[in-house]
Amino acid sequence: QVQLVESGGGLVQAGGSLRLSCAVSGRTFSTYTMGWFRQAPGKEREFVAAIAWSGGSIYYANSVKGRFTISRDNAKNTVILQMNSLKPEDTAVYYCAAGFMSSSYYYQSRRYNYWGQGTQVTVSS
Repeated sequence: QVQLVESGGGLVQAGGSLRLSCAVSGRTFSTYTMGWFRQAPGKEREFVAAIAWSGGSIYYANSVKGRFTISRDNAKNTVILQMNSLKPEDTAVYYCAAGFMSSSYYYQSRRYNYWGQGTQVTVSS
């Protein structure tokens, strides 16, 4: 059984930074593609960033490119989302996810098999 636990959310002013962490249980963490998604009230869940099992391939949504950085530490079973220059439109519940997929599908939430419970990020103007 794989479990994902996010932490690091909170309230921050526009222009500030937050660091989200996702701790993953399970021996096969290093083989998963890891992704971050977010869902704002009244909106569908959307892709934010993903990193391949090796860390060699990284993908970002256009809306966060240049501001967010995803990384992983396979020795610690952890994936990090560093969020800088936050905007009010980044306000959402952020979810960590894990799954097996080809690079063509990293942005599709249905490709991910395991999900965390989510952590709230609120950016005030």
